[in-house]
Amino acid sequence: MGLRRSLPASDQLGLMYQSDLMYLRDVGYRPWGVTVTPPEFVRLAAHPVRWRLLTELADGDYRVRELVERVGEPQNLVSYHLRLLRDGGLVTARRSNFDGRDSYYRLDLERCAEALAASGAALHPALCQAPSPPRRPVVRGRAHRVAVLFVCTGNSARSPIAEALLRHHTAGRVTAASAGTSPKPQVHPHAVRVLRESFGIDLSGRRTQHVDDLLGRRFDHVITLCDKAREVCPEFGSRRVHWSMADPGLAGDTGQAGYAAFQHAAADIEARIKHLMPVLNTPETVARSEP
Repeated sequence: MGLRRSLPASDQLGLMYQSDLMYLRDVGYRPWGVTVTPPEFVRLAAHPVRWRLLTELADGDYRVRELVERVGEPQNLVSYHLRLLRDGGLVTARRSNFDGRDSYYRLDLERCAEALAASGAALHPALCQAPSPPRRPVVRGRAHRVAVLFVCTGNSARSPIAEALLRHHTAGRVTAASAGTSPKPQVHPHAVRVLRESFGIDLSGRRTQHVDDLLGRRFDHVITLCDKAREVCPEFGSRRVHWSMADPGLAGDTGQAGYAAFQHAAADIEARIKHLMPVLNTPETVARSEP
């Protein structure tokens, strides 16, 4: 009080105003007349075309021409909105291994979950919470377990890792299998190692198999993890989803640098598996491991 009384009246008013602003900021209120910009996620997702693109990409990875067909908009408009989503960090793109002129677009679900949580916190502190994938109620009394088939080219890296992680995180409540369109003689040693060291899964002795050997089996979901395999994968009459992922064993490096590529691939696949769980209507039954 002594300092305030020693100041001129105009300075006292300025000091009081600044104190009021600090108080309002601390308790979560904003003074009238202050424009608040909506969070970037809200601005990006609010546009109808961008929201449609986000919902389509939440189902799987697609090329531009496929998104054009699915959203029913001109290619130049779709490409424009995809660029905005990429600039906002919600969507990523990678060159197709099948046709280098094409790119697959992927929705970053982890980034979307974080952005949604941040948007809620911007609206009210009580809405701030750790992002987590939505969970659907488990349907009891199913006649059969959900069956999922993962397909890549060699069935030596991506698809066996996905199969093992899905079985691991559902404690066997989902029937998981994997195969290749041109299988290699054996599972890559780095795939065996990363599953053992990062997740405690023993894949030693696991044999590769050709996708044609499974044509008589029923699968509810078929997920291709390789751009080339997607083009030649047989039809199983199931729900088809594509995850465009690089082959970690493509470089053929058997050293530590090559192993790092498998660690990255396993972490990426596990994130995909985590977001697949609600789609399968199956709760995660074990704690996630940190790769």
